[in-house]
Amino acid sequence: MLKSAKDKKVKISSDIELKDRLVGIQRVVKVTKGGRAFGFSAIVVVGDEKSIVGIGLGKSKDVSTAIAKAIDSAKKNLVKIPVLKGTIPHEQSSKFGGSQVFIKPASNGTGVKAGGAMRAVLESAGVKDVLAKSKGSSNPHNLVKATLKALLELRDARTVAMQRGVTMDKVFNG
Repeated sequence: MLKSAKDKKVKISSDIELKDRLVGIQRVVKVTKGGRAFGFSAIVVVGDEKSIVGIGLGKSKDVSTAIAKAIDSAKKNLVKIPVLKGTIPHEQSSKFGGSQVFIKPASNGTGVKAGGAMRAVLESAGVKDVLAKSKGSSNPHNLVKATLKALLELRDARTVAMQRGVTMDKVFNG
């Protein structure tokens, strides 16, 4: 999990209904003295579509077990992100590995304008209107992690006011 996620972790409870999305499955091969050993790795995003999201990676010899392991891993790494009126509070860019992402709030009715791996994270988090662009590597593992990192760096007005020790009015009006 990402380092900045420690303070935003969410404990899973029975009232949270999580939906999972499969981002990608990769077949991996290990060459040994006896021949090739095939396996699978799966990356999954889970979320309640109300600002809670998590990502997980699972590896196994068969696809269904890899997906199940990825879902379990994602449920252990849930974080809460700020979502205001179906969009994000402000622009944010982030980088993970060779992947760079840029997310920007959009007006109501725009929809999620994002590519595959980024779309899965944003929709699972409950973001309805956002503009997103990925640059650099299109590796789904790095794109998902970069998107989650960008979402974790978002701050809403209440958080900013608490960190600065001022009122909400002071945050908006200076």
